[in-house]
Amino acid sequence: MSTLPTLLNGALVTPEGRVSAAELDLLSRRAAAALAAVGVGPGDAVGLWLPNGPMWVALLFACARRGVIAVSLNTRYRATEVGDILRRSGCKVLAVDPAFKAIDFAGILAAIPADDLAAVETVVVPAGGSPLPGRRAVTWAEVETTAPLDDDLSRPEAPVAVFTTSGTTSRPKLVLHDQATLVRHAQAVAQAHGFGPGPSLQALPFCGIFGFCQLLAALHAGVDSLVPPYFAPHVLTGMAMRHRPSHCYGSDEMADAFVRALPGPLPGMRLFGFAAFSPALADLPERAAAVGIPLRGLYGMSECQALFALQPEGERAHLGGGVPVDAATELRVRDPETGAVLPAGSKGSLEIKGPSLFRRYLGDPEATAEAFTDDGFFRTGDLAELTDDGGFVFHGRLGDAVRLGGFLVSPAEIEKHIEALPDVEACVVVAAPSGDRLVAVAFVVGTAAEADVIAHCRAGLAGYKVPARVVRCAEFPTTVGPNGRKVQRHVLRRQAADLLAAGAET
Repeated sequence: MSTLPTLLNGALVTPEGRVSAAELDLLSRRAAAALAAVGVGPGDAVGLWLPNGPMWVALLFACARRGVIAVSLNTRYRATEVGDILRRSGCKVLAVDPAFKAIDFAGILAAIPADDLAAVETVVVPAGGSPLPGRRAVTWAEVETTAPLDDDLSRPEAPVAVFTTSGTTSRPKLVLHDQATLVRHAQAVAQAHGFGPGPSLQALPFCGIFGFCQLLAALHAGVDSLVPPYFAPHVLTGMAMRHRPSHCYGSDEMADAFVRALPGPLPGMRLFGFAAFSPALADLPERAAAVGIPLRGLYGMSECQALFALQPEGERAHLGGGVPVDAATELRVRDPETGAVLPAGSKGSLEIKGPSLFRRYLGDPEATAEAFTDDGFFRTGDLAELTDDGGFVFHGRLGDAVRLGGFLVSPAEIEKHIEALPDVEACVVVAAPSGDRLVAVAFVVGTAAEADVIAHCRAGLAGYKVPARVVRCAEFPTTVGPNGRKVQRHVLRRQAADLLAAGAET
């Protein structure tokens, strides 16, 4: 059967030791029993607000065994983001590690409106009491001594995982995948990317689709996943020098940090799949190759899964996009204005049809319907051109979404949060280069002080979404088009880049 538990063939290697596939399987069955004991069953949801590690993996597979949906929550999320996702997904259980990186999880939870937490009945923690008052606490030590559950409710068609994505609206969509889709994609990735026999170095968090797909492919291939709890270049390179991984994945900023932290050449690595977001790192492929790190461009998103396509070796190796890993995938590019299907070599809006696509946006049937064409192609919203070998080259987003901290972020999400301040009339957020990375810059109409806006964002949003600068202005540059007046974001991007560059020179 194409159910998630069939992928559990590989081991995790953490700084604390190695957890074998058999141990992970047993732990997941114990966790499934613990979920059953607190009344969690088919159709319910469990929030995973955890760092990388055996607890995250065991709970994911426990959810699959119970027919439960695992909802991924980035540990960098704060009150506004966590509350919104918990409310819309209806999580009955929240798994959290209150001791991770000295993050004030209890304080974050205390800042979430009670209505957003209404569905949460149980909190699973490594040790200690519940960081959410009034909720039952289950410790991981209790889970580890629970009798394993042999009853397996996993089904290929059962929904099992939710990931957040960004689009043109002010709140992330909740992307729902079923078990069969995840299993088939993991198998295709493992084969197309050539996983094994060496271990897989896990630089990315499991909570994002990028790291999640790497994890599942490695588990299916039966190789060890080298898993630090979070991205720390020197920890990562230390594990790499000891274990000699064959595969690793990350953003260009992560790859750059990894290359800089290496004490010398790293033999044995066959593929470092990367996504290029920072124009300041154009020399990265050359520097990486000098220390034995072969970079290859990728493509993916929550809706079609990460590692969806991989560029072949050669002149396109370092570009975004690639050839789909599943031969059953269909691609086409349309003219975004006329809708005409374009030939290879012409840039347009990329559409995808294939077995890796998501099931639906949770709780949003209208958005689900709008995302697909009448003949079943998913509208990615990306600018791309097809290539003669059945692949494509990715050129960027058609809309205004930006990459911050390695994550795709809708500016509207940050704008709405800032516009909640009484002294802000309107806000536009753009991304601009600061050194070797992209950061957010907010332009506001109103009297709010820059420090107050930044403090407001730090209290409610993940750190990578917090604007590096806040600029007050009387009005935004606009242009009048057929659909009305539109803010000229390209003008603001140029102003933001000039502002950050001037600050770097002083």
